[in-house]
Amino acid sequence: MNGFYPDIFSLPGFDLAAFVASTLAEDLGPDGRDVTSEAVIPADAVFEGVMDSRDDVTLAGLPIAVAFFRALDPDVAIELLHQDGDRVAAGTDIMRIRGRACAMLTAERSALNTVQHLTGIATMSRAYVDAIDGTGATLLDTRKTIPGLRVLEKYATRMGGATNHRMGLWDAAMIKDNHVAVAGSVEEAVRRAVAAGVASIIVEVDRVDQIEPALSAGATHLLLDNMDAATLRGAVALVAGRVPTEASGGVTLETIRAKAQTGVTYISVGRLTQSAPAADIGLDFAYA
Repeated sequence: MNGFYPDIFSLPGFDLAAFVASTLAEDLGPDGRDVTSEAVIPADAVFEGVMDSRDDVTLAGLPIAVAFFRALDPDVAIELLHQDGDRVAAGTDIMRIRGRACAMLTAERSALNTVQHLTGIATMSRAYVDAIDGTGATLLDTRKTIPGLRVLEKYATRMGGATNHRMGLWDAAMIKDNHVAVAGSVEEAVRRAVAAGVASIIVEVDRVDQIEPALSAGATHLLLDNMDAATLRGAVALVAGRVPTEASGGVTLETIRAKAQTGVTYISVGRLTQSAPAADIGLDFAYA
């Protein structure tokens, strides 16, 4: 085992053992059985396998894959050839395993599903980070995550070089158009957040004329929503560094660099977690 072996994988707010157990239970059903492996594979059979990438990717989720294999065969031998955050070319071997064949085949899909999904997110995040390299802007993720997977998906964006934005509704106020509509105005919505003692108050504005009212009421961060690059540049000049600015809404790989060059502090991209395609990663077995 090399120095990359994850004897401990810990994320705040994430229970690895519970995630592995619930995922395997989903696959094994009420009787806890893999009927195919039970019927076809001798109980004492041993398989060796290699996990590899079929695309150029940025890796994420390997320690969780290890946990799946270990859960069903505590004596499995695993060699990690790369670690989360590594960029690897198509055809690269990522992990070698040797363990009880029934256990390896039972854990295979859960392990691959996790690595494919998280690696897909990390890979898309890295592409967006690369696209704004040198501009000074920072890429943020969003709360547009699959329910129950937020901590893992936001971990994957970090592996791709992005920065986590709000983890939930609890760590900052974000006043959006519907909040403004109910409160009556941008100023009133911000005033209420200030009066409530909220320290971080992010305000979404989609018109330049909303900037001064938001700032005068106490906004600490402006989300400049669905503005083209020219409008963003004017908005950033108007803010003049008084608070951080964030470009958001409809950002693509084709448009992100022009928006980053306007001087915004951040650019948030929901598709990192909402729309990233799974990476093409496989696990090929051969008899030991």
